Amino acid sequence: MARGRLRIYLGAAPGVGKTYAMLSEAHRRVERGTDCVVAFVEHHGRPRTEVMLHGLEEMPRKELEYRGTTFTEMDIDAVLARRPEVVLVDELAHTNIPGSRNTKRWQDVEELLAAGTDVISTVNIQHLESLGDVVESITGVRQQETVPDEVVRRADQVELVDMSPQALRRRMAHGNIYKSDKVDAALSNYFRPGNLTALRELALLWVADRVDEYLNAYRSEHEVSTIWGSRERIVVGLTGGPEGRTLIRRAARLAEKGAGGEVLAVYIARSDGLTAASPKELAVQRGLVEDLGGTFHHVVGDDVPVALLDFARGVNATQIVLGVSRRKSWQYVFGPGVGATVARDSGPDLDVHLITHDEAGKGRGLPVARGARLGRSRVIWGWAVGVLGPVVLTALLTNAVPGVGLANDMLLYLSLTVAAALLGGLLPALASAVVGSLLLNWFFTPPVHTLTIADPENIVAIAIFIGVAVAVASVVDLAARRTQQAARLRAESEILSFLAGNVLRGETSLEALLERVRETFGMESVALLERETEVAPWTCAGSVGPRPCQDPDDADVDVPVGDHLALALTGRVLPAEDRRVLAAFAAQSAVVLDRQRLQHEADQARALAEGNRIRTALLAAVSHDLRTPLAGIKASVSSLRSDDVEWSEEDEADLLAAIEEGADRLDHLVGNLLDMSRLQTGTVTPLIRETDLDEVVPMALGGVPEDSVELDIPETLPMVSVDRGLLERVVANVVENAVKHSRGDEPVLVSASAIADRVEVRVVDRGPGVPDEAKERIFAPFQRYGDAPRGAGVGLGLAVARGFAEAMGGTINAEDTPGGGLTMVLSLRRVAEGQGQGPGERGEDGEPEVPAAVVS
Repeated sequence: MARGRLRIYLGAAPGVGKTYAMLSEAHRRVERGTDCVVAFVEHHGRPRTEVMLHGLEEMPRKELEYRGTTFTEMDIDAVLARRPEVVLVDELAHTNIPGSRNTKRWQDVEELLAAGTDVISTVNIQHLESLGDVVESITGVRQQETVPDEVVRRADQVELVDMSPQALRRRMAHGNIYKSDKVDAALSNYFRPGNLTALRELALLWVADRVDEYLNAYRSEHEVSTIWGSRERIVVGLTGGPEGRTLIRRAARLAEKGAGGEVLAVYIARSDGLTAASPKELAVQRGLVEDLGGTFHHVVGDDVPVALLDFARGVNATQIVLGVSRRKSWQYVFGPGVGATVARDSGPDLDVHLITHDEAGKGRGLPVARGARLGRSRVIWGWAVGVLGPVVLTALLTNAVPGVGLANDMLLYLSLTVAAALLGGLLPALASAVVGSLLLNWFFTPPVHTLTIADPENIVAIAIFIGVAVAVASVVDLAARRTQQAARLRAESEILSFLAGNVLRGETSLEALLERVRETFGMESVALLERETEVAPWTCAGSVGPRPCQDPDDADVDVPVGDHLALALTGRVLPAEDRRVLAAFAAQSAVVLDRQRLQHEADQARALAEGNRIRTALLAAVSHDLRTPLAGIKASVSSLRSDDVEWSEEDEADLLAAIEEGADRLDHLVGNLLDMSRLQTGTVTPLIRETDLDEVVPMALGGVPEDSVELDIPETLPMVSVDRGLLERVVANVVENAVKHSRGDEPVLVSASAIADRVEVRVVDRGPGVPDEAKERIFAPFQRYGDAPRGAGVGLGLAVARGFAEAMGGTINAEDTPGGGLTMVLSLRRVAEGQGQGPGERGEDGEPEVPAAVVS
């Protein structure tokens, strides 16, 4: 019996319409005469989805008892007995009630497929098992119901059901997804625009990978070798040199220009195992590729261009990124090089990018000006041309083309000497001149086969030959030496310019400067040491690299800076010519150290100035805000003590109430002042404990009228890590501020919800609100926004609330309330251990029921 076909509607988020799409497909098939039945579809009370069930045959469900409650599940036996052509099974990731034949619904679907029945099902992207951790980090909700990725990947057809976050939120607000009492909670928690956008991206990428698998399978099945540019795949050819980092970053930028771009870095090694690449540098480049979201590949191939192109075509790449060749210009006589060969053979379906790069100052140290430094391979070729070339030329002149004349013979030998000078410098050219003159004398200067010269003109000719050879070799060697000196001076000037610029801008930290020293000179570690006196021990002011030395005497290189500072380097001994630039680095490090200390002193001075400002504001508060309630208390007490007036009981009660109110105001003001003093002096030490919000928040509302606050704190919220006393003060201050500014006809709403690894407490008022430019200013000490009356306080309530919240590791910020007003959002750390859910507590597609909260 042939296996049935599986079609899956993959939803980017709950409510996008995957069940509706599945039912629409069922109606289309029924109209075509297909035997199609509904085995299990959950409409979740959505009218439009429920209407789509009309006209479709529904199989009866199986009832199961669990913990005293009756649940219904798909009756797999009834469906198998009915044997329809197509079966509709909703919510593929659903967990069956204990007592069912299979634990998961996807296992029921596997039975139907094995029986030859086609199945149409639905699943949301967040229920794929491999994406569980990612979804939890985005939404804060751990999916308890998952389906293995392989089950969905094996589907014969996967169709994405997508919708923009804005459209989905509008659908939610219209009541088309959840009931009206859950809409606000859903919009402010799971259905936030950021959450929906991230889930949508996950779904699109997953489906793109699935389509990519189909494409690769088709190309392999039909032996398609040409590249189909369905998505940007960029192959980076690496040699193991430091320029590879530049190529990787450039390829990553190219990939970012196209949606879904992919970077594949490849290093091609010879089959004999010989390589000139640095294993350490390759490891660094592998890490860089992976950090940028790409992949690293190691390929074996003796012909690098062919292997690179085979790899690119094998992964269906669209672009290749290579670095400009590091070969010398004369080496191109042996071939066009890897870059040119790849560009020539790539064909019209592969774009090849040749990227320029500069290795100066990348960790290989400054160029050393000792000798010509023409390169090992170039010197070897110079000696070969200078020594073996005259021998080969002699064999040709004596056997193949004899009798060309002494003058022509000398010119030919001179050309070999010039070639040796151009390739290998002075010594190979001198050797060529000596060997060439001896061969000329022996084979071509009469009398031949002797070292004597009969004709004086021939002596002059040979002398001129030797002189020209030596002159050309000297010029070439001098030019190479000057080139190296110029390169070194250029590197030095760039470094000194870098140091001078940092002095003017003050941008580089001490650690960054020491790291620059370590990279420039290729050292293992660098440390800046200091001591107070000449006999005091050395201390480390800053260091980079492993195992920095603690004494200049233990360093491979040390540069003193004044009497009490020294720059100590370990790794290798530097040549004398490098110490000049190193001395500039050492002087700059001393300047950076002084600047950091001056900056620290300036910060302390600013703190003292802020303290003086606060003390000045405190005096102003004491002079007015504290004296106002004192004046009211004194006036009431003086009136009560007066013997001239006969006060009634009602009058006495009013005066006593005024005294009590003034004392409460004084207590509140003094409490805020003391709290602010503790925050300024850093004496707040929170006692962090696991706490339930519903135990603390109600206690913080004692200072406001009962009917002025509406409390909505679900009991199912996870615990938070806070100091209970500080949390109570934070909530009390924020609520009192909201009540003070809220309109009298609408209470302040205090709600809470869990989001990712945080728990948010929202205090929502319907007052006049605060403009965006003032939202941070209201948290400053002694700040009162707008036309708050002078007797309303000294402007410390929100400042104290933010200080206490930050002391507990939380944050507090102000947001606009939709429809007008201000919402204070207090974010607290959630206790790591989450709360589980039992059967029957699932929402649509296995989603946890959304806790009640308020849209901010």
